[in-house]
Amino acid sequence: MSLLDKFASLRAAYDGLESSRANPFNVAFDRVLSPTEAKIGDRDILLLGTNNYLGLTYDPAVIARAVEAIETFGSGTTGSRIANGSYDGHMRLERALADFYGRRHAMVFSTGYQANVGMLSALAGKNDHLLLDADCHASIYDGARLGHAQVTRFRHNDPDDLAIRLRRLGDTQGDKIIVVEGIYSMLGDSAPLREFAAVKREWGAYLVVDEAHSLGVLGETGRGLAEAAGVEDDVDFIVGTFSKSLGGVGGFCVSDLDGFDILRVVSRPYMFTASLPPSVVAAALEALRQLRARPVLRKRLMDNARRYYDGLAELGFDLGPEPNPVVSAIMPDPESAFAFWSRLLDAGLYTNVSLPPATPKGLALLRSSVSAAHTPSQIDHALSLFAEVGRSMGLIAPARLALRAAG
Repeated sequence: MSLLDKFASLRAAYDGLESSRANPFNVAFDRVLSPTEAKIGDRDILLLGTNNYLGLTYDPAVIARAVEAIETFGSGTTGSRIANGSYDGHMRLERALADFYGRRHAMVFSTGYQANVGMLSALAGKNDHLLLDADCHASIYDGARLGHAQVTRFRHNDPDDLAIRLRRLGDTQGDKIIVVEGIYSMLGDSAPLREFAAVKREWGAYLVVDEAHSLGVLGETGRGLAEAAGVEDDVDFIVGTFSKSLGGVGGFCVSDLDGFDILRVVSRPYMFTASLPPSVVAAALEALRQLRARPVLRKRLMDNARRYYDGLAELGFDLGPEPNPVVSAIMPDPESAFAFWSRLLDAGLYTNVSLPPATPKGLALLRSSVSAAHTPSQIDHALSLFAEVGRSMGLIAPARLALRAAG
């Protein structure tokens, strides 16, 4: 017996995908040319599965700041900020994030995953209660486990069910901390945050919102769903990432709570992880500046998202409940999802396959993420490929295709 024999069935399934050239979990791009284009061998690939919402990965100013920082400060920090100290860029980035959100405190992590794990494991101890939306990201559940809090799941986007769970907890010892997301990464739906905030106030709980997929997307200034819903004062902690709209890597948390900085020595994922390299910090700072200075990017992003969502709906695909930059077509089963994904890639379109247990309700999804950098013609080309593959697999009606072509 081998230590890894426990994964034999999964390994067999993975090997089957490899042998059929239909493995969505092992795609290698030979070149990435822009936020929307790449090469696999000699083939041109349209990228529609990268979370590059504002298309800032190739922004000249972002690249210039990163190059300048690596030439000035070197390639890395070689340790955590607790052990090796902070660079000026770390502190400037935290001040910029706090200013952007109108908060007094900000804390930067090395990844968005670590931001959730680090914050939740520190905020909620074994005598506290974390109330998590059932569709929360894996990093949120992992953070709950690391902190040994009592975890209660409530039905997805259901404020009434949350209130019932809080009522059952009653006067039990410990703090109650509610965690929801701005935009959920699988179906692209947003939380009813105004209603959640009302429940939070009624029961004297704390509220954490993960704005990973809504930073730079929602709100008048791009601060996310809390801004769009008008409930920023009710949100005690906002967690986010630099790897979506800001086009880099890293995570953060902002808050107004007194004593926030003690979390730097309480949060083990912060304390024991090497800090972000200066080049990554400089790129994130410039990307945040671009986000604030160019609201046209958000408008272009949402125009593209609506064009793509409405086009897929018109073709007859079953989609998530609202048009956001995450747009998922619901497939009949995992086999159909794999086949559809493979045919799209062969035709030059890269998307994502999302499967249970990562997906809600056991759904098999073909997931796309739209960018402000996509042109209308690229969106329309992607729709034509979805139409072609959907028709060839019998997943959409020819009549709908004829209707769209006539229109």
